[in-house]
Amino acid sequence: MEHFPVLLNESLEYLAIKPEGLYVDCTAGLGGHTGAIARALTTGRVISLDRDGDSLELARENTQDCAQRIVFRQAAFSELSSVLSSLGTGKVDGILADLGVSRMQLTTPERGFTLLQAGPLDMRMDRRQQTTAGDVLNRSSERELAQLFINLGEERRHPAEKIARALVRARPIRDTAHLAAVVSSVVPRSGKLHPATRVFQALRMAVNDEQGELDALLAQAPEWLAAGGRWVVIAFQSLDDRKVKNVFRDLGRLRRGHVLTKHVVKPSVDETRRNPASRSAVLRALEAI
Repeated sequence: MEHFPVLLNESLEYLAIKPEGLYVDCTAGLGGHTGAIARALTTGRVISLDRDGDSLELARENTQDCAQRIVFRQAAFSELSSVLSSLGTGKVDGILADLGVSRMQLTTPERGFTLLQAGPLDMRMDRRQQTTAGDVLNRSSERELAQLFINLGEERRHPAEKIARALVRARPIRDTAHLAAVVSSVVPRSGKLHPATRVFQALRMAVNDEQGELDALLAQAPEWLAAGGRWVVIAFQSLDDRKVKNVFRDLGRLRRGHVLTKHVVKPSVDETRRNPASRSAVLRALEAI
């Protein structure tokens, strides 16, 4: 599988990697960022985390040439402190978090993340957990679904309520194709975006408690950065980026960090041409004081 780590050069630049340093990649994905960091190290290490066990296996395969400098752990954002405590690392020189969905997840129909191909209503990043997208869709009330699409999918109220009503009437929703078809039946397509895109986003975020996990990461990460350590976050949606922006701003006001990105860093025209999925990415960076 061809893999394009988003904003790779910019991430490495803002991390300002020291060959003997200790780094954390909170989202191993397919190992693109992790491998690039590890290859810039000599005696240093990178601790690479991901809540998706399948992603971790692929990341291991893709970084065999620098495996001796990588420690992989299956862990969610909220487990950052417990993992670093168990490893006895002390403070680290850099933390990277790419908040996007893994390309592997999006291109594997049986994971249920994509609306382009029929698949089960799964959407779990960590398949050890119980709740699936099917559970959320088929057990939530009409009001709960509408609120979910508004809060997490950033869908407008009227279409959100219309979609929720149609989904409840069509229950049980069988698979991703059925879900996309029901949404399309009540919301006309306008522009390039599929009518069910925001619904899929909201369900994925709910199933994986993405907002809660991000809040936990934003609370824990500053405690683990050494003075002068760098923290880089790549976000793909405004909900996430606002949270990152506010935390970085607050750390700056408390004189605990210096924001390195006055404006968000975006992918180059060349990168978006090679990897259209990077179009919505924005990077923010902070240096710990």
